[in-house]
Amino acid sequence: MLAILQQVLANDVLVAALLACGLAQFSKLIVEGVRDRRLNWHVLIETGGMPSSHSALVAALATAVGRQQGWGSLEFAVVTVFAIIVMYDAAGVRWAAGRQARILNLISEQVLTSQEEGDEDAIERLKEVLGHTRLEVLVGAALGVAIALLLEPALSLSEWL
Repeated sequence: MLAILQQVLANDVLVAALLACGLAQFSKLIVEGVRDRRLNWHVLIETGGMPSSHSALVAALATAVGRQQGWGSLEFAVVTVFAIIVMYDAAGVRWAAGRQARILNLISEQVLTSQEEGDEDAIERLKEVLGHTRLEVLVGAALGVAIALLLEPALSLSEWL
C-alpha cells in the first residue's frame, strides 16, 4: 500500500492538479471569512465562489503536462482543450443555471406568499451557486498555472516519504 501511495505522490502532474484544487478550495474559506467576518466551513465542499477550484485543477493539469511532455505535445493539446471546456462550462453554462435557479427561487417565494400559510415545505429551494463569474475562473486558472510552475518536477513528494 505504501508503494502505491509513493507512486501516486511521484506523479508530479497529479500532485500539481490536486494541490492547486485543494488550495483554491481552501482559499474560498479565507475569502468568504474576510467578506462575511465568520468562517463558513461548508464552502470547503460547495461549488462556486472565489476562486474556481475546477479552473485551478485543470489549469494546473494542463501546465504540468506541458512542462513534462512538452508544450507542443499531443498530451498538452488534449489536456488544454479539456481545460478550456471545463472553464467555459464553469463561467457559462453552470453560472447561467445558477442565475436561473435564483429567478426560480424568487418566483417560488412569490407563489408561497400568495398561498395559505403552512405550504412552505411544498417547494424546495434550488441551489443558486453552481458556477463562477469570469473573474473567479480567471483567478482559479492563474492559481493553477502558478502552482504547476512553482512545483519542481524533479522533486516529487514521494521523495519526502
